Amino acid sequence: MSSYFTDLAQQYIDGRWRPGTGSWDIIDFNPYDGEKLASITIATVDEVDQAYRAAARAQKEWAATNPYARRAVFEKALRLVEEREQEIAEVIIAELGGTRLKAGFELHLAKEFLRESVNLALRPEGKIIPSPGDGKENRLYLVPVGVVGVISPFNFPFLLSLKSVAPALALGNGVVLKPHQNTPIVGGSLVAKIFEDAGLPPGLLNVVITDIAEIGDAFIEHPVPKVISFTGSDKVGRHVATVCASQFKRAVLELGGNSALVVLDDADVDYAVDAAVFSRFVHQGQVCMAANRVLVDRSVEAEFTEKFVAKVKSLKAGDPRDPETVIGPVINSSQADALTSVVDQALAEGATALVHGTTTDNLVEPTVLTGLPADSPLLRQEIFGPVALLVPFDGEEEAVRLVNDTPYGLSGAVHTADVERGVSFAKRIDTGMFHVNDGTVHDEPLVAFGGEKSSGLGRLNGEATVEAFTTQKWISVQHGRSFFPF
Repeated sequence: MSSYFTDLAQQYIDGRWRPGTGSWDIIDFNPYDGEKLASITIATVDEVDQAYRAAARAQKEWAATNPYARRAVFEKALRLVEEREQEIAEVIIAELGGTRLKAGFELHLAKEFLRESVNLALRPEGKIIPSPGDGKENRLYLVPVGVVGVISPFNFPFLLSLKSVAPALALGNGVVLKPHQNTPIVGGSLVAKIFEDAGLPPGLLNVVITDIAEIGDAFIEHPVPKVISFTGSDKVGRHVATVCASQFKRAVLELGGNSALVVLDDADVDYAVDAAVFSRFVHQGQVCMAANRVLVDRSVEAEFTEKFVAKVKSLKAGDPRDPETVIGPVINSSQADALTSVVDQALAEGATALVHGTTTDNLVEPTVLTGLPADSPLLRQEIFGPVALLVPFDGEEEAVRLVNDTPYGLSGAVHTADVERGVSFAKRIDTGMFHVNDGTVHDEPLVAFGGEKSSGLGRLNGEATVEAFTTQKWISVQHGRSFFPF
C-alpha cells in the first residue's frame, strides 16, 4: 500500500508523472492516526493550463477512434480495479479513514459505474429528423463536448471521480481531474494510474493536485473545458455555477443535502430503524444523501426511539482497519470541531442528547438529538457527520411540510406498509430522489442522480450522463436544388 503514496504523489500531465512546481506542498494525512502518507508539491496555474492543452490536443484523435476500440480501455480498467481491489481498499481506509465496510461499498459502486462506461462508449446515437423542405435531410449527431473539467470531493473520491471521468472519456472527451486536497491519491492519481495501465492514450486524462489558494478560479475559468462537473458543497457550487454561466460553460453540480427518512404510523419499525441507522451513519455520516433528519410519527415514536438509540449505541467507533469498526474518523480536525459546535448549539437551543458521543482527535462518536425547537437552523442545514436529529410529527401533512422545510432537495426515504401510500408521499417532496421502504443512500449507473433547490444542477448516470458530456450537432443535406427567394 505504501507504494501508492510514494509512486503516485505527483501530478499527471500529458502522460507524464512529475512533481508540481508550486512553492508549497499538500500534506496527505491519515485522518485516524495522523500518519503522514504523502507530500505533494502543488500544481500551478501554468500546469493547469498544460493539462487542459494536453487534453484538448489528445481529444480530437480519441473522438475519431472507433468506439469499439475505446471500449477496450474501460474493459481493461475494470479488470485492473478487480485485480487490485484489496490494495485499493487499504488505500481508501488509510487516506479517508473509511471503514472496511465503506471501502467495499465504494469499490462495489465504482466497478458498477466502470461496467456502464464500457457500454457508454457505444451509446451515442444520431437521428434523422423530418424536414418541411423537399429533398432536405436533417441529421442530428451526438458529439463529445471536447474537454471536461472534473472536481471531486473527499467522501467517496474514487467513486465520484470515476463517475464523471470514465463516462466523459468513454463518450470521446478529454478530461482534467482536480481531486480534493484531503484525498489526492484515491480521488486523483490512483484514477490516472488505472487508466494509464489500461492503455488510455497519453494526454487524454490529466490530474492536477492543487489548491484554490494557489490557482484561484483558473481550473473553472480556463477556456478549454466546455463542461465542469463539480461535486461538493452548495457554497462552492454556487461560485462554480456563476463562473461557468459567465463563460457559457455547462455546469453539472452534485451538491449537499439535508435528507429526511420518514417513518409513518404503519411502518415496520424494526426495518425502519435499520434503514435509518445506515442512512445516517454510513461513512460517519459524510454522505450527501445521508439522513440528517429522522422524522417519526408520534404513534410509533416511543418504540422507534428506543430501538434506534439502542442500535446507535451498539455501533463500534474506532480504528477503521478493524473489520468490526462501523464509525471511523471524520476527514479532518476542522470537520470534527464543526460537529462539536453543532451538538453544543443544539443543546444550547434546548435539545436533548439521547446519545452523546465524545470526540477524540478526528474520531467523532455518534450523537442522537431530539427536542430541537422548530425554528432551529440545524434542522435546515447539512450536518456532515455522525449526528442524528429525531423529529416527531402528527400525520402525513405535517411530515410533508417538515421534509420540504429546507433549502436542499437531494434524497430521502419513507417507510410504510402501503407502497402506494409511500409513492404518493414521495411525489409531494421537492427532491431529486426519494425511496420507499429503503434507505436514503443510493446510487445506480442507469438512474438519473441529482438534486433540486440548493442540492445541485443537472443529472448524472445513464442517459443523463450522455446528455451531460455530449452536445447535439445538426448537419443538413439538401438533395436536389433548394429555392431561395432572391
